[in-house]
Amino acid sequence: MGRLTALTLLGLGLALFDGQKSSFQTRFNVHREVTPVELPNCNLVKGIDNGSEDLEILPNGLAFISSGLKYPGIMSFDPDKSGKILLMDLNEEDPVVLELGITGSTFDLSSFNPHGISTFTDEDNIVYLMVVNHPDSKSTVELFKFQEKEKSLLHLKTIRHKLLPSVNDIVAVGPEHFYATNDHYFIDPYLKSWEMHLGLAWSFVTYYSPNDVRVVAEGFDFANGINISPDGKYVYIAELLAHKIHVYEKHANWTLTPLKSLDFNTLVDNISVDPVTGDLWVGCHPNGMRIFYYDPKNPPASEVLRIQDILSKEPKVTVAYAENGTVLQGSTVAAVYKGKMLVGTVFHKALYCELSQAN
Repeated sequence: MGRLTALTLLGLGLALFDGQKSSFQTRFNVHREVTPVELPNCNLVKGIDNGSEDLEILPNGLAFISSGLKYPGIMSFDPDKSGKILLMDLNEEDPVVLELGITGSTFDLSSFNPHGISTFTDEDNIVYLMVVNHPDSKSTVELFKFQEKEKSLLHLKTIRHKLLPSVNDIVAVGPEHFYATNDHYFIDPYLKSWEMHLGLAWSFVTYYSPNDVRVVAEGFDFANGINISPDGKYVYIAELLAHKIHVYEKHANWTLTPLKSLDFNTLVDNISVDPVTGDLWVGCHPNGMRIFYYDPKNPPASEVLRIQDILSKEPKVTVAYAENGTVLQGSTVAAVYKGKMLVGTVFHKALYCELSQAN
């Protein structure tokens, strides 16, 4: 993937800055306001005040939540505190969060900065948790074994690779195998900023295994959430600043072939897939400007989309929840379990709601 030099990129940026204003406004959806869509019996989750950027619910109702993300240009209410992985048991009538202890002599808890997460359960019912981590503004993927009785995570391995330069989200497809979105091509923060503001669409998706690492999809304007269909045949990729979700067919050799794309009037972030119905639940940012340029007097709104029959000619898209930021700021993810929905945010709180019968 040959690219422009940093100096050329800077010159291009200066030349195009004025002409990019309207494109910037469109990509960041700067004029969008939400129409509220309420759900019955919604409650903020006690113990989450500093983000719940990604979450995943196991079939048994245990939910993992990543909290405390520090991301360049994004608000943090506690920038000096390290991140953590939380656990909720959604089978409880009034579930509470528990911070999972992390063991492993080589893992640095003080620099833990968790982002996207994904789980893989092997044939022996061992649950592996993969966590995108940004220690010291770098990108790694941390591999943990979940120890349910001890309510802890055993750190097994740190994964680094040149094709994982700016990881945002991952979906596990084996005990050490995953697809990862890289939301930027560049590593340098200054170049990252220009890349995003100019809409260069150079971000990409990597397939990783211990013996094979390669780019499997590229040309995205901020590749973000990623997930896989229950049958393992299709991979879904959210392109945040293009307001698209792409459907790729997955092949036996792990390559991906583009199948279709859906357009939305919102910035699509993380994707959860209902293991029973195959429905997609997507945390979204109606107005991206309010996420990247935080104003407490005009906070970012929250929006959750439900996509049914995504492979059909006419998928059904429903706004399952929408709120202007007075309750929940900056929704990034939503997942459902037994008629309830858990919604996470990039730097704010988390919300737990009953789904209405219409949903």
